[in-house]
Order: sequence, then structure tokens, then C-alpha cells
Amino acid sequence: MVAVFSWHSDNFLQQSTFTTIANGIPELTLVAVGMTFVLVIGGIDLSVGAILALSSAVLGTLMVDAGWSLWAAIPVCLLSGALCGLVNGSISVGFAIPSFIVTLGMMEIARGLTKVVTDSQTKYIGSAVEGIGEPLPHLQLSIAFLLALAAVLTGQFLLSRTVFGRYCIAIGTNQEAVKMSGIRTEPYTITVFVISGLLCGLGGLTQASRLSSVDPNAAIGLELSAIAACVIGGTSLMGGRGSVIRSFIGVLIIAILQSGLAHMGVPDELKQIITGSVIVVAAIIDALRNYFRH
Repeated sequence: MVAVFSWHSDNFLQQSTFTTIANGIPELTLVAVGMTFVLVIGGIDLSVGAILALSSAVLGTLMVDAGWSLWAAIPVCLLSGALCGLVNGSISVGFAIPSFIVTLGMMEIARGLTKVVTDSQTKYIGSAVEGIGEPLPHLQLSIAFLLALAAVLTGQFLLSRTVFGRYCIAIGTNQEAVKMSGIRTEPYTITVFVISGLLCGLGGLTQASRLSSVDPNAAIGLELSAIAACVIGGTSLMGGRGSVIRSFIGVLIIAILQSGLAHMGVPDELKQIITGSVIVVAAIIDALRNYFRH
């Protein structure tokens, strides 16, 4: 894609293009890391965009209305995301309800709470959080992107090099077999949703820092982009297979595709069609891979 867009656009192959892409993807990257774990265990989380918006709203409200400092508000921002994830996981496990239904409900609840917290108004935070989202001198990459990159590396290590990660893959492959081997799957499932919520909270922080404000309508549709990035990266929607690194590559593919099409002057409606087609093709490839593997 880089080669094609560079050929068709004189301004694409520049350092500023790639630094702009990198500094614009922390939220999607963080959410995609959590979504990878959820998909690996055979679940799905439709509430990530709403949880991110709620966490961001909590951060902004504490700083603007309550006068809290950034460092005092950050733990509450992260905790709000983690608590939403805890609720998702606990209800899904405790009542044996599919995560699709539980997180669909949480999406509406979190979005409503976001509007309550912000009074349905955008709150301008100011320069207190801008340092996290602004590019660092000489490096031209933001702290937000570096945090997202650290989450990718940590997530990949956790999934591929730890007992927790191996159990997550086993649960997604055959949960009943894992239970019959004497392993309680419930704590692992709940922990995965807590991780997803926590990363949404971190995403809320990075978005607020990038925009210097909090918006009650922020991150609408982010859950679909995160799922798309994971699928493009090869994570199976059926569970049991996934890679955080490859999900990150999926994020980059989406970001480069959208940036390249913009450089070529492609209309927004056509960009949506092309991006959607890429996602569908990736899903078809994943289905064919599963078919021939079995």
C-alpha cells in the first residue's frame, strides 16, 4: 500500500505522513490490544468505544469541574474503564450470558453515563493534558503513541509467553476441555474483560490529550474499527487464535489505507467502501484458512 500510494501521490512518502499516522492511532491501538484478548477467548466487546468515551469524560469532568490535577484524575479514569470491564466479565460469566449481549447493553449504559457526566457538552481541558498527545521534540512521536506501543509489546508477551495467555488461547479453542482438565475458566474470562476496559481507560486519556477536550460523542464506531483491525491481523472471530502484534499491523493497515486514500483525494464515501471491502476480504481469508486447516 505504501508503494502504491507513493506512486500515485507525490506527498505521501514523507516523514510527516507517517508520524501523523502514528500519532493518530493510539486509541485504536490500545482498544485493539484488549479486543485481541477478548476475541481469543471466543468473546466480543461492543462497549469499548463507549467505555473509552466514559473514561475520557470522567477525566475531563474531574479536571474541569472538580479542579483535580491530571495525576490525580488519571487513576480514576483508568479505574472507571476497568470497572466497566469487570461488570462485563462478571455478568457474562456469572449468568452465562453471551458477551455480545452484555457488552451491547454496556455500550448503551456507558454512552448514557458519558452524557450525564458531561451534561451532553464538550469540555475543554486545556494544556494540562496536551503533553501526552503532542509530538516529542526531535522524535516527532507522542507519548500517547509510545504508551500504545508499550501496550502492544506487553500484550504480545502476555498472550504468547505466559501461562495466562496460553490458558486464554485454550479457553477460546475448547472451553469445556479446559474445564474438564480442572482449570477454572471464569477468572481468566473476567480478567480479559478487565484488561479490555483498562486499556479503554488509557485510550480515553490519550484521546483527551490529543484533542485537549472530552466529547460525549467520542469514539462512536471505534469497536467496529478495533474488531476490523484484529480480523485483518488474523485473529479468529471463533476464538483460539490471535496475535497482538498482528492486530497492531491491522491497525496500521487501516490507518495507512485511509491516509493514502485521503492523499489521493478519494471521496469519503468511496473510502468507506474500500475500507469495508478490505475488512470483508480479510474475514473471507480467515474463514478459508479455518476451512483448510480443519
